[in-house]
Amino acid sequence: MSAPSDRPQLSHVGPRGDVRMVDVTDRSATSRRATAVGLVRCSPAALAAVRTGTAAKGDVLLTARLAGIQAAKRTPELIPLCHPLALTHADVTATVDDGAGIRLRATASCQGPTGVEMEALTAVAVAALTVIDMIKAVDPWAEVAEVVLVEKAGGRSGTRRRPAGATESASGG
Repeated sequence: MSAPSDRPQLSHVGPRGDVRMVDVTDRSATSRRATAVGLVRCSPAALAAVRTGTAAKGDVLLTARLAGIQAAKRTPELIPLCHPLALTHADVTATVDDGAGIRLRATASCQGPTGVEMEALTAVAVAALTVIDMIKAVDPWAEVAEVVLVEKAGGRSGTRRRPAGATESASGG
């Protein structure tokens, strides 16, 4: 086992191992952006219902987009140690991919002292769960296959992109 100083330091874990909200008081507000993607795998019948707009609960893609945007705005209520951020932008797209399922993509932006990765990830996750809720009458076994961060920009680490091939199913690769 490695010595404590050899282990990567998690920002939400204090010196004694207690969980804490990271103190960002002294950080400068900078432009931040993050993008996440996800995939809901479902049956061809469910995909057809989504594509033709015949799902019993209504417009699946529109409802998933709205749910994702709302989730991005409420992320600190759902994730205990997330900072409340004044989002300047949140967008979710949802598309039918006949070969895979429903593809979701969320981007969140703000001017702040910490990143918006969790907001983008939460938007995709809630949009995916909304898809499942809306198609479960047609496909009770639909599943969230992937939710991943693909890009973040701003702050001390600058711009980072997920390596090619690391998101093959969600990103359509």
